[in-house]
Amino acid sequence: MKSMISLCAVAALLAFGPAHAADTLKKIKDSGSVTMGVRESSGALSYTLGDGKYVGYHVELCRHVLADIQKQLGLARLDIKYQPVTSQNRIPLVQNGTVDIECGSTTNSAARARDVAFALTTYVEEVRMAVRANSGITSIAQLAGKTVATTTGTTSVQLLRKHERASGIEFKELFGKDHADSFLLLESGRADAFVMDGQILAGNISKSKNPADYKIVGEVLSVEPIAIMIRKDDPAFKKAVDDSIAAMMKSGAIAKLYDQWFMQPIPPLNRALGLPASEATRYAWAHPNDKPVEDYLKK
Repeated sequence: MKSMISLCAVAALLAFGPAHAADTLKKIKDSGSVTMGVRESSGALSYTLGDGKYVGYHVELCRHVLADIQKQLGLARLDIKYQPVTSQNRIPLVQNGTVDIECGSTTNSAARARDVAFALTTYVEEVRMAVRANSGITSIAQLAGKTVATTTGTTSVQLLRKHERASGIEFKELFGKDHADSFLLLESGRADAFVMDGQILAGNISKSKNPADYKIVGEVLSVEPIAIMIRKDDPAFKKAVDDSIAAMMKSGAIAKLYDQWFMQPIPPLNRALGLPASEATRYAWAHPNDKPVEDYLKK
């Protein structure tokens, strides 16, 4: 009997899961609230100011999207709850319903698309490496015998190892629990280089005690489409999110938002990252799409 009850319970959970995950708009309308997944140190895309306050290009973009969804649903008010996520738990938290819309620094990939869905690409990243300015390191070839830091749950070191310039080069890996922790490995001298998305590197450098002590160097390891992540098999919610983003692209609002977070001074130190939108990012705005990174690698 216990076995039968257990089987029934599992069947019920499996039946409930897809239904729960497939109607985010209903969930938002019924509860009057939505949970946004945010990062604590993902450069200018998504970061914390402390005391539960989160800001950044993707955080502001998602607030705009949710304001449009609030109007669509006819809600007098919408309570936005913020859930910090990491590279390791962001996908499970979207899958299990804890997070409704993840607004961090997640690369759209075919492998991830088996578990979650992605909105239109809003930022195209270049993966590079940050080093101490006096290190003399300017290319991948100079990493032989060095220690390279990256963040647990990301693909940066794999990209480095696959790069043709890294052929035959041996280096040690160190993993930070988040991007701030990874930068600390470089800052403290435990690592010689930190390999990660360029804007995350620039963001951490701008927040350091002496930004001039660091620089971003070396070959571009990968060009990756970054997008807002949502639950899979929920076409109505994806359309609502995509329609809002597409309208921002058409009106030029997304370019202004980018300028605010990447070219102008940003809190808490009021320093500018000075990263103009790349040609690939501008192309994504002009030609809205949700293509995975594999499509970019074919070019």
